Amino acid sequence: MDIFDFSEGREGYYGDFGGVFLPEILHGTIEELLQCFRDCKNDPNFWTEYESMLKSYSGRPTPITYLENLSKHLGGAQIYVKRDDLNHTGSHKVNNVIGQGLLCKRLGKKRVIAETGAGQHGFATATMAAKFGFDCRIYMGAVDVARQRPNVFWMENLGAEVISVTDGQQTLKDAVNECMRDWVTNMADTHYILGTACGPHPFPEMVSWFQSIIGKEARKQMLEQTGRLPDKVYACVGGGSNAMGIFQGFMDDERVELIGCEAGGKGIGSYMHSARLAYDDAKVGVAQGYKTYFLQNEDGNMSETHSVAAGLDYIGINPIFSHLWEQGKVRFEAATDEEVKEALKLVMKTEGLIPALETTHGFVTAIKEAPSLSKDKIILINQSGRGDKDIFTIADALDDSKWKSFITGKARDYDLEKN
Repeated sequence: MDIFDFSEGREGYYGDFGGVFLPEILHGTIEELLQCFRDCKNDPNFWTEYESMLKSYSGRPTPITYLENLSKHLGGAQIYVKRDDLNHTGSHKVNNVIGQGLLCKRLGKKRVIAETGAGQHGFATATMAAKFGFDCRIYMGAVDVARQRPNVFWMENLGAEVISVTDGQQTLKDAVNECMRDWVTNMADTHYILGTACGPHPFPEMVSWFQSIIGKEARKQMLEQTGRLPDKVYACVGGGSNAMGIFQGFMDDERVELIGCEAGGKGIGSYMHSARLAYDDAKVGVAQGYKTYFLQNEDGNMSETHSVAAGLDYIGINPIFSHLWEQGKVRFEAATDEEVKEALKLVMKTEGLIPALETTHGFVTAIKEAPSLSKDKIILINQSGRGDKDIFTIADALDDSKWKSFITGKARDYDLEKN
């Protein structure tokens, strides 16, 4: 199915979702971006340049790995993972930022801004800006700055200015709001590199298009390695860019079930989670430039969100997924914080892989469902980010006493040196 075919509806809408809900002052900038994006899509040389740069700079194509030990341990389906954690900067985010960087060069903009939660998108954006020579500013909620300090360190040393956002819940949605304010003020020379498939049109389509390289590779690789397509494909879902990326490789195959895995946080009924569709807690609304399902109260005010993974605690979900969910094309499940911690331990000890906390949400659902499937079934997980660079967050999530002792000792040594 062509999810970007607007011939029977309004451009930028997916069923009832999507659109452009922005201040009038930004309409000219959005139209300029849309026209440039159309030109890029229609220019085969653009995609060739895009693939070439990802190959030489980021390390694509990323491989698919068979998890033999985990498959035997669970005793059910054969488990494979798409290794986008092996990208330069450690996640799928680099795919989108390289694409938007090339587009930004065509626009003639010299400055880029971005929001980030877990720091993966901010890290990737700062890396791209250094490579292309753009001025760069990253907005990040103060809570996320504190729990993702290593990524902040790298962003700043790559030349980006990191702005700690102290409004609201001080997490991802608040960083998005600050980015929008910056863009309105500096639209003449600035491009907003939105990190996920959310926001006003053309961002959901544009980010999904760049991330489709994951699914294109995965489909070809699965056929080469196993001789057939997987029965199920799993991916974590915050805004939804990594899931949109891999799902597009299998969207036309009705025998392949697509499963998005949201952040269940403290669990259903706790109101301390970020599961928009899995817990059926979200309502349709308009915010941050587009229409989709948002976690909100009866008065339409946005709810607080929670996840052990900073990159998944977003209030909304991309409008394409809202439409696909209503159409029954994608199933959504949720993984709680505790389930994520246990799954991470299992994957590390059985396979020597360290998926990011975000990515591990997809593993949780796959681990739950694999044992009930026969051994001739194949499932594929998108390992969209790696956890070694998030050691502070993971060590805290796992409540590692030795790590805490190490950090406390380092802090004490630092104070002694200063005094």
